[in-house]
Amino acid sequence: MWYVEAPNEARTPLEDFSASYPTTAEVFVTQPTALDVPSEVQQLLQRYVKETTTLLGPQLEGILLYGSAVGGEFLPGRSNLNLLLMLSGYDREGMKRYAKAHKRWSREQFVVPLLVTETELTKPGTVFPLEYLEIQEQHRVLWGKDPFIGLHIDRTHLAYQVQQGIQGNLVRLRQRFIEGGGTEEATTMLLPLSLTALLPCLRGLQRLAGHPALFQSDALLTAIRHMTGLDLAGLGDVLELKRGIISPGPVEVPRLYERYAGNLEALIALIRPDGTVAPR
Repeated sequence: MWYVEAPNEARTPLEDFSASYPTTAEVFVTQPTALDVPSEVQQLLQRYVKETTTLLGPQLEGILLYGSAVGGEFLPGRSNLNLLLMLSGYDREGMKRYAKAHKRWSREQFVVPLLVTETELTKPGTVFPLEYLEIQEQHRVLWGKDPFIGLHIDRTHLAYQVQQGIQGNLVRLRQRFIEGGGTEEATTMLLPLSLTALLPCLRGLQRLAGHPALFQSDALLTAIRHMTGLDLAGLGDVLELKRGIISPGPVEVPRLYERYAGNLEALIALIRPDGTVAPR
C-alpha cells in the first residue's frame, strides 16, 4: 500500500521516538503519512510520548497519531489531536495514572485516545471498520509498533456503519440545535463539528463504491457531488466556516443551517441498503 521506510536523512523531529525513549524491540520506522503540524505541536507530542510511555509501562505497545494532524488539514487552535494507544491489556492502575495525566493534556486539545489491543483490532467481523480503515490509511507512528502494517480489516459491517453515521449525524444535529437554543453562536459551533464527523462517512461511501478514499476535504466533497449528482453547497459552506474563511452573520446563519441539513437529508435519501449511492 503506502508504507515506505523513511530514510534517516528525511526524518522529522518526531522521526524515531525509540532513539530517545525506552521501548521494546518491536519498533518500526515505517511512517505511512507525513506529519504536518507546527513545531510547538511537535514538541507537545514529544512530551506526551515521553510521559505516556512512563505512565503505562510495559502494557503500552504503540502510540499512533491520526486525524487532521497527519491529513494535511490541521488548523492550529481549532483542530484536536487524535491518538491511538496500542495496549497488551487493560491494567486498571495504569489506566488511572493515565486518566490523571489526561486532564492536563486535554487542555492542549488532546482528545481521549482510542485504546485497543491487537486482538481487538484483528478480530473478524469488527463493528468499527470505518474507524480502523480511516486510521490505517492516514496515520503516523510516534512510538512502538505499527499494528496496521499488513492488517486486513473486515468490511462486513462497513455499509451499516456508514449509513448509521450519516443518519445519526442528522439526528444529533437537530438535537444539538435544540440544546443550543438555536442561537447564532451555538449554530456556528455546531455545524463544523457535524461536518468533521461526517467526512469519514463520506469516505466510507467512496470505499463502498470501490473508489479511493480522499482525505483532502475539497476534493472529497467534489467527488461526492459527482457520485450523487447533488449540489452539496451547504457542506462546502460549512467547510469554509470551519476553516475561518467565512463568518456568517445573524441573517445568514439560519440559512446556512437549513442548507446543510437539507444536504444531509438529500444524501440520506440516495443511499441504498448496501451503502452504495443511487445518483439523482
